[in-house]
Amino acid sequence: MHTAVRGAGALGLTALLLAAATGCQGEGSSAAEPAPTSPAIGASATATGLAAQRLDWHACAAPSAAQGGGTAPAADWQCATLKAPLDHSRPDGPTIDLALIRSKAKDGQHRIGSLLFNFGGPGASGVATLPALAPSYASLNSRYDLVSFDPRGVGASAGVTCLDDRALDASATVDSTPGDPAAVKALDDSNARFVAACEHNSGAVLPYVDTESAARDMDLMRQVLGDRQLSYFGISYGTQLGGVYAHLFPQQVGRMVLDSVVDPTKDPQQSALGQAQGFQLALDDFMKACAARVGASCPTGAGGAEGTAKVTALVQQLERSPLPTADGRQLTETLGVTGIAGALYSQETWPVLAAGLTEAMEQGTGTTLLQLADGLNGRDAQGHYSNLNAANRAVGCVDSRQRYSDQDVQQQLPQFQAASPVFGAFTAWGLTGCTGWPVPGKGDHPEVAAAGAAPILVVGTTGDPATPVEGAHAMAQQLGPGVGVTVTLHGEGHGGYNTGNPCLKQTVDAYLLDGTVPADGTTCS
Repeated sequence: MHTAVRGAGALGLTALLLAAATGCQGEGSSAAEPAPTSPAIGASATATGLAAQRLDWHACAAPSAAQGGGTAPAADWQCATLKAPLDHSRPDGPTIDLALIRSKAKDGQHRIGSLLFNFGGPGASGVATLPALAPSYASLNSRYDLVSFDPRGVGASAGVTCLDDRALDASATVDSTPGDPAAVKALDDSNARFVAACEHNSGAVLPYVDTESAARDMDLMRQVLGDRQLSYFGISYGTQLGGVYAHLFPQQVGRMVLDSVVDPTKDPQQSALGQAQGFQLALDDFMKACAARVGASCPTGAGGAEGTAKVTALVQQLERSPLPTADGRQLTETLGVTGIAGALYSQETWPVLAAGLTEAMEQGTGTTLLQLADGLNGRDAQGHYSNLNAANRAVGCVDSRQRYSDQDVQQQLPQFQAASPVFGAFTAWGLTGCTGWPVPGKGDHPEVAAAGAAPILVVGTTGDPATPVEGAHAMAQQLGPGVGVTVTLHGEGHGGYNTGNPCLKQTVDAYLLDGTVPADGTTCS
């Protein structure tokens, strides 16, 4: 799978920090046999009735395997189920259940309202992720109810089901950067099996897991939660979702933060190329820091061209001869590149990357890089996968009408490989993931113009591998004059606020808690 670098909104930081927070010890299991129909499509309900529904908040169970597993959150977390139209153009038609979670404001006397989170992907379970990352948002929880949800198609919200665990493991053995016709056919066949499984298991919901429908779900949540306007914090793909919401409902925008921004002006090919460049930049920064910290003992040497050559040689070795690991699986090229990319989402995991590269290069084993890849792919220690890959593919393919052939990729390969010898071919071949998708895509790029909306904070980080900082400037421009307010963090990683940078945290908190809008172009370092 190409979850690490495929598509516009990579999960990245959220997946890795969630894996660390839960110890990668998910519980539950995915079915060995695929279900014949999509889950949780209910009877009809009137639109008025849905907006007037009362949520039954209760103690939360442990996240399911589809949500990523783990243990039940603490007692101050509450869960509920919201009913939403399957098809928002038919508000009186069938409904689906959307899973919600909240932690009520600690200072109820000065409560502002609800602050809704989306952590990206697409495919991240907000129900599982928000409690794990809540310490980062403790200052906001003082006056906001922290609320998140599994978007439609994700986790417990009519989650898309495609391949089972065993088949997902097998897909990692397929050459993801084919160099001859037989390897191209094998990759095409692997993609075709994935697509067929999605259609067989979840065909009834696939047309309705698009970002616009999820944005309309958020406005229904706003109404049911009792908020006059939506306060929102979106990360990675969550910035695209927030931008689409602002376009649809500009007058309902309250205080909105978009952090690690998906560029709304780029098509999938342009986004993939930008990610290849972004991951290469992050790798360069990692290698430079590694050399400065440990000198000659750094596995990538002095970095730069020397370091890139060492990593490229490792990837080529994995393509020829995968490495053994402690759990009996092999570290393939696909998993190796995914593990390297995953560790670049945050400086916190750079030491783990150094250890993993040293292990692979010097000891000939791939256990650490495999664990990094598993964290990004949503695979727990018991071998169960969340529905991250399935939801990621489903949302991306219904949002975008572009479909790329093998010939399209081969024509673009030189440009991608020039952008990154390590990640270029990997991101390029990931473009074929929507080929043969049973549902046509809806557009060329998301519509985010939001004239009349309140000021929206748009945060970019200069060293972000998955959503390069240029995307923040493009988003602010597309939102419109007086709406998009850019804040740039000079630093590393994906998810600026979660780095804990004091300047950025103070700027965002002042905006969300006090309504203080910073000057456009504010920088932090």
